[in-house]
Amino acid sequence: MSKEELLFCPLGGSGEIGMNMNLFAYGKADNQKWIIVDMGVTFADDSIPGIDLIMPDPGFIIDKKDDLLGVVLTHAHEDHIGAVAHIWPELKCKLYATPFTAALITEKFKEKKIDISSYLKIVPLNSKIKLGEFEIDFVSLTHSILEPNGLSIKTPLGTILHTGDWKIDPNPLIGNKIDEEKLKKIGDEGVSAMICDSTNIFSPGRAGSESDVRDSLLRIMELKTKRILVTSFASNVARMESIFYCAKKTGRSICLVGRSMHRIYKAAKKCGYLKGLIEPLEPRDAKKVSKNKILYLATGSQGEPMGAMNRIINGTHPEVFLEDGDCVIFSSKIIPGNEKKLYQLQNLIVKNNMEIISEENAFVHVSGHPNRDDLKDMYKWVKPKSVIPVHGEHRHMQEHVKFAKEMQVPKTLLIENGDIIKLLPGKVPEIVDKAPSGRIYLDGSVNVETDSQSIKDRKNLSINGYLEITLLLSNNGKIKKPIISFKGIPESEKKDPFIFDMEDEIFNICRTFSLDNAKQQKNLIETIKQNCRRIVREKTGKKPFTNINIARV
Repeated sequence: MSKEELLFCPLGGSGEIGMNMNLFAYGKADNQKWIIVDMGVTFADDSIPGIDLIMPDPGFIIDKKDDLLGVVLTHAHEDHIGAVAHIWPELKCKLYATPFTAALITEKFKEKKIDISSYLKIVPLNSKIKLGEFEIDFVSLTHSILEPNGLSIKTPLGTILHTGDWKIDPNPLIGNKIDEEKLKKIGDEGVSAMICDSTNIFSPGRAGSESDVRDSLLRIMELKTKRILVTSFASNVARMESIFYCAKKTGRSICLVGRSMHRIYKAAKKCGYLKGLIEPLEPRDAKKVSKNKILYLATGSQGEPMGAMNRIINGTHPEVFLEDGDCVIFSSKIIPGNEKKLYQLQNLIVKNNMEIISEENAFVHVSGHPNRDDLKDMYKWVKPKSVIPVHGEHRHMQEHVKFAKEMQVPKTLLIENGDIIKLLPGKVPEIVDKAPSGRIYLDGSVNVETDSQSIKDRKNLSINGYLEITLLLSNNGKIKKPIISFKGIPESEKKDPFIFDMEDEIFNICRTFSLDNAKQQKNLIETIKQNCRRIVREKTGKKPFTNINIARV
């Protein structure tokens, strides 16, 4: 007879930074109940044209949705909640979140015209919920967003601490401080395993405090005599409040630029934060303010092509502009993979004779994740019997394993997405099975597999271009001059245009086929396609996506 077990299975976020989605199960092998912790996205790069969001493949848990007790969200960063509105419609389960996260989730579902109110359960800060045999205690932490929570997950077999994203900030400026006493209490009661953030495992010392960033930003802004534009992550509400504070202290009006900046500002206000601030100006009013009396806070700190920053610097924003001598402050870190487009943007700023201030030359940002000294404190408070690193690339997680051993943790386990880990019972966690895992792309508004034909075709088009040939067939069965069009195929002035060679080839091929026979017509199309692609390849080196049409006129 099988015994009850506590299982853990990451579908995203292990071996990568982003796309967090974690499963827990409790029960006997033939009667397990599941919960999901977080449901995030990561962002595509130029290697996948036309794709913005990438999500964990939820197929494994969708198959078990009848045994799913709910989704618990630790905080409102996109890599933790960005996939909820896309995946939840296939689950239709309860959602649990603290007020600020719930406000942003609600807006996401409104955009998709889904009423989530009967499913969304708002959890007060530092409170508990019970889902089946899971007793989940929300623990206030500090991070780079409002209301980050660790989860103490208590079961009849023992307790697990899932840290989520965190740091130790003694003065976070807005929101609660990290609940050190509660973490110590949880540790004293016994923690069988801690599933822990690995993002900054290579960084010594401490992550730093938002209050120190505020002081530094104020000192910088006090010296500026022209326009100031600060770009930062919209989700960092403490940083947003600091910019408002600096604007007031330096006698400047403030203007928010970018949809997400406005959305986060409204959500924070709705939840009772950002009190007593000066009112932000609309862009149309801000441009009337003298250049030494205005401060802009904009999205697009990663150089996103459609971000507010990019449009401002390229002169395509309808209401916000900068000039010689203005100052641009990048109050954020560079997310790995964004270097190229961000440096392109910064080079353009310099070319336009504007000043750039960033992490590279000033203290304008602190991370939201724990450095090694922060981790040491967490380990001392919680005293876990075992540690499973997550929220990191493989190199981060491997280093975290070494760190945990240095901290005298009895057992560590290195995992990857799809691993099914038996946490309890047993002296040590162990990998016992493998769940199907992978990625889903959001292609427009459609979820597609990574091997989707639309993605393959778009990649081919982006590399090799497009060739279309239309054969006009007259009533007597003769082929008129073909209509040939193409996109993305290079033309050489030194060589004869390849289009003439294709016309000759098409006429020669058509003489050998009967267009009154369906099978012959199919063979004709395929032969023209192969031969015309060959001509383009010989002339240009490209292998275009080719489409052949036959029109009877």
